[in-house]
Amino acid sequence: MKNQFAGTGTLLRLALRRDRVMMPVWILLVATTVLSLPASLESVYGTGAERARLLATMNANGSLRALYGPVFGDSIGALTAWRGGVFAGVLAGIMSLVVVVRHTREEEETGRQELLSAAMVGRRAPLTVALLAALSANASAALLVTGGLAGRGAGGAWALGLGIGATGMLFAALAATAAQLTESARLAKGLTGALVGAAFVLRAAGDAGSAAGSSALTWVSPLGWLEHVRAFAAPRWWVFGLFTAAVAVQVAAAYALAGRRDLGMSFLPARPGPAQGRLGSAGALAWRLQRGGLTGWSLGFLAAGVVFGGMTDGATQLVGDNERTREIIERMGGRSGVADAFLATMAGMLGMVAALYIVSAVLRLNAEESGQRAEPLLANAVGRLRWAGGHLAVAFGGSVLILLLAGLGLGIGHGRGLQDTAATVGACLAQLPAVWVIGALAALLHGAAPKYAPAAWAVAGAALTLGWIGPALNLPQGVLNLSPFAHLPKLPGAPTMEWAPVLVLTALAAALLTAGLTALRRRDLAS
Repeated sequence: MKNQFAGTGTLLRLALRRDRVMMPVWILLVATTVLSLPASLESVYGTGAERARLLATMNANGSLRALYGPVFGDSIGALTAWRGGVFAGVLAGIMSLVVVVRHTREEEETGRQELLSAAMVGRRAPLTVALLAALSANASAALLVTGGLAGRGAGGAWALGLGIGATGMLFAALAATAAQLTESARLAKGLTGALVGAAFVLRAAGDAGSAAGSSALTWVSPLGWLEHVRAFAAPRWWVFGLFTAAVAVQVAAAYALAGRRDLGMSFLPARPGPAQGRLGSAGALAWRLQRGGLTGWSLGFLAAGVVFGGMTDGATQLVGDNERTREIIERMGGRSGVADAFLATMAGMLGMVAALYIVSAVLRLNAEESGQRAEPLLANAVGRLRWAGGHLAVAFGGSVLILLLAGLGLGIGHGRGLQDTAATVGACLAQLPAVWVIGALAALLHGAAPKYAPAAWAVAGAALTLGWIGPALNLPQGVLNLSPFAHLPKLPGAPTMEWAPVLVLTALAAALLTAGLTALRRRDLAS
């Protein structure tokens, strides 16, 4: 009988070579999210009195606790863990699910794993490789965070670094189980991504209801466990026992499932469609394929809008007379008053997250083509432009829908009447030209160089990172201007609507989209 783990070392070297660009970028993103904060926080809350006031204000405001969690200490290290810990944990979870699914279900879906398994490769070697690759990524991020914060206190630095790494490994184990259950890599990523989102929602709901962060809902979420490590505030080392037990259970389940199925099969096969379908066009097929994802994004954006809108008054109280904080918010959202600047900031952040949606929807073209599902369709009376146009219509139209719902949510959460709701809807819709530029760039990459199409994720991630931490780090305006979102008017609150950047970005998106469709029309499939 073949060794169940034969070939693990060779496959691991291959996996790390394949991820030699993607993995370091993710690791640096996770680490930078945390390490960029201490200097900024020290400049904003330089005295013990200011930090103590922040702690009291934050823990008394349920809306802000829902976003960032409770503050457990007033040192710069504790504030860093409060401000960046959960966000870094989310990024580590996303990084882990991408790595694990890439080296398990995606390999089976493309047929590469079948070729490898014909040689001296054990049944459980691919799963082991995926988990070891995720472990190396999370360990590297944890060591970078620990080393970068060691000067603030070695114990707290280790607690935060290990907490972020443990969170990533828990979601890696969940992704490993999802890869055994589902039939496609896209579904495995979607299922694990939904678990990341659910963990954030549960933590937010628990923290909103308890200033001490001791709500039962908080303890249901792995992100709540990360909070309760309490780095730099009398760390609770016993919480890592929860991470260890949860990871062990999920890894054992993944290995058990991997040994009970055939290569390429799953325990949750896709449902067959009706015997007589109603898909009369390529656009109808694209809608059928993407409607589930769009529904999830729409509900998420509506809920996020309500939450962020409800935080507006709390943010105004938090800023108070702190000029540094006011400067950061006004740099992100304009100089029209703290409330309007905060709403403009939230609208901009939702726009940047919407860029992730449009990249995902556009790259469905890439998945259909690499999975060899596009070729049989195009062999019939369906042209490439009609096929691509259906997916692009869902992607670009879907971005309009989710930002419209986000604007409605902001208005509802802020609760200031129809006029303010119309203003928040306009503020969110004003983000569309920048979202479309990133979506059109993804279409161009798919059309001209499908092998490099996933680089569109890096573009969207860079725009989000610049918008999230750029103003707080006081980066030069020239650096911030690398993001298309930096050129949009700051709404609501701007005295006049600036149409020039909106029209220029829309024209740029149209030009990139046209170039992408032209390139797709001229090249061979999957080349």
